[in-house]
Amino acid sequence: MTSLSVTDVTLRGLGACCAIGNVVLHGLLVPDHLEVKFYIGLLFALGSAVMLVVAAALVTLRRPAAAWLAGSVVSLGMIIGFLSSRTVGLPGGYYEPGWESPYGPLSLLVEGLFVLTSLAWLGARRTAAVAPAPSHRTAAGSLPR
Repeated sequence: MTSLSVTDVTLRGLGACCAIGNVVLHGLLVPDHLEVKFYIGLLFALGSAVMLVVAAALVTLRRPAAAWLAGSVVSLGMIIGFLSSRTVGLPGGYYEPGWESPYGPLSLLVEGLFVLTSLAWLGARRTAAVAPAPSHRTAAGSLPR
């Protein structure tokens, strides 16, 4: 059995919390967006379902790289969709004025934090892969013979 480092557990926990935050925030918006622009509500529901799976995978899988990738793709897609819907608009003439407070800023926060956390996990993983092996010293501090 391989034990996880404190850094790995912390980053996975933070990533899972961000993913759940994303699920809650977008889940609250699904009904309204299904009425206003059906495909937006559908994308919110699909993104929420993926992020729920991502959260579960981050806390259960031994090798969560695919979960980090999927969560980052969904988070970046939601950030791009949010910004596009408030600047150039989305297909079907969908344009959203304002930030939809508190949902907009909170969504950007959890999505951005998820992406940053996934990058930190990737960096910590690479650092651990190239870390030197501990020396084999005895309790007295001398090398074994």
